[in-house]
Amino acid sequence: MKLEDIYHFFENPPPTYLCQELAVCYIVYLLSQSESYGTELIQRLETEYPTYRLSDTVLYSAIKFLEDQKAITGYWKKLEGRGRPRRMYQVSPEWQFKAQDLARLWQQYISGRTS
Repeated sequence: MKLEDIYHFFENPPPTYLCQELAVCYIVYLLSQSESYGTELIQRLETEYPTYRLSDTVLYSAIKFLEDQKAITGYWKKLEGRGRPRRMYQVSPEWQFKAQDLARLWQQYISGRTS
């Protein structure tokens, strides 16, 4: 390591990987807006929030948690321009209020607020 490496790190920090708690809030935030599938959730994070990343492992464990909580439901759908059907997810109607609260936590996190 050289001194320049330290400056380079802070000028171009590596992406931050979401933990499961953040992933749950992020997923609910996006699904509150529209249905989506796993790969698209990862791609949207990288596009809309370039300093963040989401691993497949954390994504699908967060999705499983949300399904177990009955917060989201999934169904298979053939998308135009895609080969195989995708598992689409959406927020359950009875979870709309809780989803808004979790989405708010995500928005506060990315805007740097702690309250």
